[in-house]
Amino acid sequence: MIESISIADIATYGSNQEIMDRLSQLNFIYGSNGSGKTTISRIIANEAAYASCYVKWKNGIRIQPMVYNLDFIENNFNLSSELKGVFTLGESQTSTLAKIATIKKEIDELARKNSGLIETLQGADSGIGKKGELKFLEEEFKTRVWELKQKYDGIFSEAFEGLRNNAEKFLIRFFQEASSNSASLLSYDDLQVKAQSIFNSAALKENFVSKINGDALIRFEDDPILLIPVIGKEDVDIAAMIKKLGNSDWVKRGKIYFEKNDHICPFCQQKTHESFAESLAEYFDENFLKNNQAIETLCSSYATESQRLQDTIQSIITDSTQFLDSSKLAKEYELFLSKVTINQQRLKDKKNEPSHVIVLESLRVNLDSIAALIVSANQQVEKHNAIVTNLADEKRQLIAQVWRFLLEETKSDFENYKNKKTGLEKAITNLESQISKNNEERKKKESEVRNLEKQTTTIQPTIDGINGLLKQFGFTSFYLSKSVAGNSYRLLRKNGMDAKTTLSEGEKTFVCFLYFYYLLKGSSSESDITTDRIIVFDDPVSSLDSDILFVVSSLIKGLFEEVRTNSGHIKQIFVMTHNVYFHKEISYNSNRKKNQAMREETFWIVRRDTIGSRIQRCDTNPIKTSYDLLWSEIRASNNRNALTIQNTLRRILEYYFKILGGVDLDGICCHFEGKEKMVCKSLFSWVNDGSHFPQDDLYVSIDNSQIESYLMVFHQIFQETNNEAHYRMMMGDAYIALLPSADRGTP
Repeated sequence: MIESISIADIATYGSNQEIMDRLSQLNFIYGSNGSGKTTISRIIANEAAYASCYVKWKNGIRIQPMVYNLDFIENNFNLSSELKGVFTLGESQTSTLAKIATIKKEIDELARKNSGLIETLQGADSGIGKKGELKFLEEEFKTRVWELKQKYDGIFSEAFEGLRNNAEKFLIRFFQEASSNSASLLSYDDLQVKAQSIFNSAALKENFVSKINGDALIRFEDDPILLIPVIGKEDVDIAAMIKKLGNSDWVKRGKIYFEKNDHICPFCQQKTHESFAESLAEYFDENFLKNNQAIETLCSSYATESQRLQDTIQSIITDSTQFLDSSKLAKEYELFLSKVTINQQRLKDKKNEPSHVIVLESLRVNLDSIAALIVSANQQVEKHNAIVTNLADEKRQLIAQVWRFLLEETKSDFENYKNKKTGLEKAITNLESQISKNNEERKKKESEVRNLEKQTTTIQPTIDGINGLLKQFGFTSFYLSKSVAGNSYRLLRKNGMDAKTTLSEGEKTFVCFLYFYYLLKGSSSESDITTDRIIVFDDPVSSLDSDILFVVSSLIKGLFEEVRTNSGHIKQIFVMTHNVYFHKEISYNSNRKKNQAMREETFWIVRRDTIGSRIQRCDTNPIKTSYDLLWSEIRASNNRNALTIQNTLRRILEYYFKILGGVDLDGICCHFEGKEKMVCKSLFSWVNDGSHFPQDDLYVSIDNSQIESYLMVFHQIFQETNNEAHYRMMMGDAYIALLPSADRGTP
């Protein structure tokens, strides 16, 4: 059975999809000529010929479509001198017929089982089936893996190169890695450190950090001169006094002024004895001068060496590598500077007062810490440079390690996914196997039925049936006869002459319909007589008289019961028509309540506007009376057809005023003036012709801007003739009162 039909870009249909969905066993489609009904029938007949259209079959099982439309008439009547024989089952071989019926029930049972299996496999209505469950599971896991990728994309982006914008490709790569990845498992921190070096596309070798050598500065701390009180010669006559006073450093500085002052004491300004100058010179002997020089050298060397180290460390900080702990180095450097400053002050004091003993602040621990930081940085630089040297291999290794890390992080989810997937795939395989087995069994039984059909088929019952109906309804000037070959039909006059080319349109239409009707009960070959099928009737009553219309309607309605009760091989019927009376007759059902569509039926209207054909589903039978149908187009303010609106207005006026009311239409136009009068005459000029009725089709397109003018004059006609109440009743909720004439302006 067909569940839905999608139509676009074909014939009168535009690019927007028009969809008929939730189709049922009986489907009634109403639409005027040229609205797009025949296109629907052609798509059902041969969906493969229309690439932009789609027919959805229940459970994917396609049933043989049999379509009665202009194409059927052309192919079976106009293009052939003879009609193909319709083979039906003969009634004389009771046992064979019973056997066919039994096998057909078995075929139907296999189809029923397969229908249930397919629903379990593919889902039905709100269910998703096993395949849907599998797809949902795969989508859910794909989302989980993609979330993991997004989580680590910032750090490990190079490992995901070529996959970053495609979740499907990323999942495929994930499965590939799961089956082959044997890389070592690293922690996230280790991977992050490696990624910073390896995944830098512009990675270059780093320079090693300059080493520092503070040995000389540290050796100065142990210089003996720091612990020696530097004083003069003790056996000189003035030595005892200097020692007693402890003013050796004071005397040493005074000696400079004494010599500059021509040996006059700089303190008492008295001339001294020559022996005093000799005593001073002897007291500050060569050894004293040597020790003072040692202090001078120490101070100068300490300043030079400490400045050298300061420059080296400062340069290291300025040119810091990414691997050096700069914050720790800065702290150690500050400590170094503070100690050097203290030591330089102490050396200055020693230089000024050589007799004092001093101890320098030790820089050993401080310089050892700085050296350790440099060693650690250089070790990492060495590793980094080794990686850069062999970057391609390192990248491949790191990418594998990143994927190994991802696999480990999703280990639990992945195991759960694999277990569920295995179970679903096993269930799907079993279902597909059962379906395939049932299909094979069904094919065997269908072949058996075809062989049995060949033993008991005949074309004679069709001849008898069609001739009986032709005679019953007054078609007595021709009849159906078996051809000379015995497997086809000819239409003959009573005198035996060929009647096919001389039939009227009504006669040809009725014969074609009867031929199609009997074809539904059989086949054009000796087999496939009992195959399941869906039926489409596309305007089967064109050119038929009203009494024949009821015959056709009665024959088709007889098929409805076969579909409703599932008692035959017709599973679904579509009836399409532009004839209001035929639609009302064919769709009538005394069991329908409040005109609501019953469970086994759907109603549709096909309309064509300036954009293209539109298909509208109706919850109730849309056709009440032909007169109400005409008014429905007036009420549909958002869906008025510019191609037909003028004729719709004319039909209403003719039916209400001329046929029912016997009103003089010429007198009505006298109530109007100017352009309104011209519009009024335009409407009545067609009505006065007297040859058209509500069900006829005549299209005269008017400009969209004129529609409102016609609608206003149409309303005024009812108002001016005191029939406003009727207009209000027929418009219902769509009724809008006319403005006073002074406020309307010229339409």
